Amino acid sequence: MPRFLGRFDAVYGGLGRSETILAAAAAHHRLLWVHPFLDGNGRVARLMSHAVLRDVLDTGGIWSVARGLARSDNGYKSHLAACDAPRRDDLDGRGALSEEALAAFTRFFLDTCLDQVRFMENLVQPNRLRDRILLWVEEEVRADSLPAKAGQVLEAVLFRGELPRGDVAALLDMSDRQARRVVSALLKRGVLVSASARAPLFLTFPAALAPRWMPGLFPEKPA
Repeated sequence: MPRFLGRFDAVYGGLGRSETILAAAAAHHRLLWVHPFLDGNGRVARLMSHAVLRDVLDTGGIWSVARGLARSDNGYKSHLAACDAPRRDDLDGRGALSEEALAAFTRFFLDTCLDQVRFMENLVQPNRLRDRILLWVEEEVRADSLPAKAGQVLEAVLFRGELPRGDVAALLDMSDRQARRVVSALLKRGVLVSASARAPLFLTFPAALAPRWMPGLFPEKPA
C-alpha cells in the first residue's frame, strides 16, 4: 500500500493547472483502484476530486463534481468498473489497466463537471435567485413568520454582498429599534449571519430552504 500511494503522489502531486484538471478523473479512479481504506473509499475519492477542482479552478465551492457523479450513479459506476479491466490489446495503452476505458471515464468526468457548472450558473442567476428569495419572504410575511420589509434587507444583502447593521434603519425607513427587530428575525431564521452584534450582515443559504431558494440542488426526499 505505501508503494501504491507513493506512486500516486509522484504522478498526481506535482502537475500544472491544466494537467491537474485533465488528470482529476484518472486520479479519482486510481485512488479507488488502490482502495487504501477498509470503508469509505468512494466518499474519499469524491471529496478529493471536489477539493482538487475547487483549488485549481478557484470555484469557491459553488459547484461540485460529486453532485454530478451522484446524479449519474449508474454511468459513474459502469465507467469505474470498465477502468478496472485489464489492457485489452497492444493498442489499449501500455499499463496493466485499460487506457481506453480510462479515457472514456475522463470524458464522462469532465462532461459531468461542465454539466454542474451550467446547472449552478443557471441556478444562481441574480434575478432568478432574487425572485425565489423574495417570493419566500413574501409568503413568510403573510404568515406572520417574518416582519414586514424583511425582503428589503435580504435583497440589499444579496446585491451588495454585505450590509452594515447601521444602514438597515435608513434602508427600511424605520427606527433603529424596529430595524433591529427585522434583523433579529432574519438571523433567527438562519438566512442572515453576522460575526458579532456589530459586524455586517451576510446572506446564507440554510439547507432547510434549499428546495425553495435553490430548487434541484439536493435530491427530493421520498414521499
